[in-house]
Amino acid sequence: MSNTPIDYKAAGVDYSKIDPLKIDAQRAARETAGNLKHTGFTEIAASRGESAYVVDMGDILLASITECLGTKVLIADAMRPITGKTYFDALAQDTLAMAINDIITVGATPVSVQAYWAAGSSEWFDDAERSADLVRGWKAACDICGVAWGGGETPSLVGVVNPNTIDLAASCIGIVRPRERLTIADKLAAGDAIVMLAASGIHANGVSLARKVAADSALGYRAKLSDGRLFGDALMDPTVLYSPVTEALFAAGIIPHYCANITGHGWRKVMRHPAAFTYRFDTLAPVPPVLTYLQQAARLSDAEAYGTFNMGAGFALFVDAKDAEKTVSVAQKAGVGAWIAGRVEAGPKRVIIEPIGVTFADADLHLRA
Repeated sequence: MSNTPIDYKAAGVDYSKIDPLKIDAQRAARETAGNLKHTGFTEIAASRGESAYVVDMGDILLASITECLGTKVLIADAMRPITGKTYFDALAQDTLAMAINDIITVGATPVSVQAYWAAGSSEWFDDAERSADLVRGWKAACDICGVAWGGGETPSLVGVVNPNTIDLAASCIGIVRPRERLTIADKLAAGDAIVMLAASGIHANGVSLARKVAADSALGYRAKLSDGRLFGDALMDPTVLYSPVTEALFAAGIIPHYCANITGHGWRKVMRHPAAFTYRFDTLAPVPPVLTYLQQAARLSDAEAYGTFNMGAGFALFVDAKDAEKTVSVAQKAGVGAWIAGRVEAGPKRVIIEPIGVTFADADLHLRA
């Protein structure tokens, strides 16, 4: 392995090229809001640029989202000859988590999901064990989150998707009820506490970089981590489903002022809110061994690592300071690690991670038109 750092661009993912298209799409999409007029519904304009889109339907607010898993299936395929596991039950949870963890950021209760499983050829479905694991894992994740699996699409896209591979995606709809649960734009305030929810590992973001690290290493996915696990096996730990926490918080009388799903862009996602606030962190949780290994193997600085991976924190809850300790307790009772990590301050938009001396500025995140 060379001494040259391996960043996300070297792994084939350059957000500076992807994000402008997203912003152009947001501008075009905004112009379609008037198309709702004939339905009698209106959009919640402030939801544009958030992780889920919200429509005002009168008695309820309807939230929706579509998300793709990405390239994690390629790691599963590489690991199967090593461990004998298909990992497609875990991949199913990953895929649903990408959608469900986004939709709950706006205060929605996820209601139903649809599956999109696009194979490179019809022969992919001949593997009964793999197919059964995918179905079993999908249903199990739905049961954890209390959502109905409505159906989906299973195309065979010969020539579009690589042979013997599958592209997994999911869409989700949810409802915000009562309306006071809506968590966008107007509630976040200086003085709020930031409670972080623990990640299980890499989740499903930064995977292209992880694959590049494996490709450039003599041991590849067989490399041993500090906890004795194989690198590839640890990469396949499924993404945490956070909706049980947000539902438990509402049942406990706590409505977050804002939420952020820590996915692509790493901790830069903390400053997704459109207003200018400073997010100051003074407490970090231990970084999962798989992410420590990735940072070291890719020779990433702390700024690069925290700007790419979740580094052990998969979801951020911004709550009234008086509710912070109770929020941690509710999350832990729901089976998810949590800690009071920092606070929101008046000031320029930036993320300050004091324990490692890293600061991200407004210019480091480009998600809104």
